[in-house]
Amino acid sequence: VGCAPEQTQRFLESYVKPILEINKNIIRRNAETILVLCRKNGVEPFAVIKGFNALDGVTEAIVEAGYKTLASSRLPHLAAVRRSAYDVETLALRIPMLSEIPEVIEYCDISLNSELETLKALDKEARSADKIHKVILMRDLGDLREGIFERERFIETAISAEKHLPNLRLFGVGTNLTCYGSVIPTVENLSVLAKDAAEIERAIGRELEVVSGGNTTSIPLMVSGKMPKKVNNLRIGEAITVPCDLAGHWHCPVEGLSNEGLILRAEVIEVGSKPTHPIGELGVNCFGSYSDYEDRGVRRRALVALGAFDIGACDKLIPQDKGVKILGASSDHMIIDIEDSSVNYGLGDVMSFTLHYQAMLFATANPFITKKYVN
Repeated sequence: VGCAPEQTQRFLESYVKPILEINKNIIRRNAETILVLCRKNGVEPFAVIKGFNALDGVTEAIVEAGYKTLASSRLPHLAAVRRSAYDVETLALRIPMLSEIPEVIEYCDISLNSELETLKALDKEARSADKIHKVILMRDLGDLREGIFERERFIETAISAEKHLPNLRLFGVGTNLTCYGSVIPTVENLSVLAKDAAEIERAIGRELEVVSGGNTTSIPLMVSGKMPKKVNNLRIGEAITVPCDLAGHWHCPVEGLSNEGLILRAEVIEVGSKPTHPIGELGVNCFGSYSDYEDRGVRRRALVALGAFDIGACDKLIPQDKGVKILGASSDHMIIDIEDSSVNYGLGDVMSFTLHYQAMLFATANPFITKKYVN
């Protein structure tokens, strides 16, 4: 704003708060724990680097843990991996746009797909580049995001790719669950994928390398021993960096995982006692939503220099001080009840938070949050 780009960059590099502290040792241990757990259950995981915006140090920790395929929906992330010296393959997680086909072939060894027209475009571009591009054909099992919904069309598309698109290799099949429709991975729905994979294998006369049964949310099924044997791959990101929901939402704590690989620290800018219910006629808030407020009388609270601009929804943060409660946030301010805290917070003090997935997405991508490696 009124500054040359290099001046803005210098300012951002010197700016102190909020700070996202990144502990590479913790993240590497998490990554190793998940890798060992998956391999013990006959699953070779792909590491998803999108959720932390492919930050170099975090990516490095995951590669050091032993992952051989890095995945993202953002091609610039995969282009950066290609420019690195990492001995890994790259996977495009989002169905390719027709307008980005050349970049997909240039930067990605593998891509997820569902449209025959897109597959034909990839084949044509791969032929021009003298490459063989691997594809995983996606099946929609009811979550209603990407993938072919009709079983017959799914199998026909797989056979067509195998027989008529010589510069593509049908690397495998996959599905996505929980991301849009909140559909839980189960024996029943993943058995459908396994059955379809077997049907495709019979039709093309060979085994598929990959049957990909979802993401972090499929780990509980795998750990329970109920994962269909044909499923041999998961696409894991969240469990490596912010595994708190495995224990919290999915009731599947994994020994050795820590949620403290990423810690967000922000400064207190106001402290005082105020009513807990707004005073006056109520309408919508700054985001156009209606809110409910619990009247708990006058309580001590703090404002923190952090908001939805930085982390998305404020309930996607977990205060490290168990005596405080996040009440809400606007774009740039977060309101925290500190009445029951044993800490006597004052101006300039720092509050610390671990993160859920959405907060990680926002915080790692936000240039106004300083990234600091602490090991």
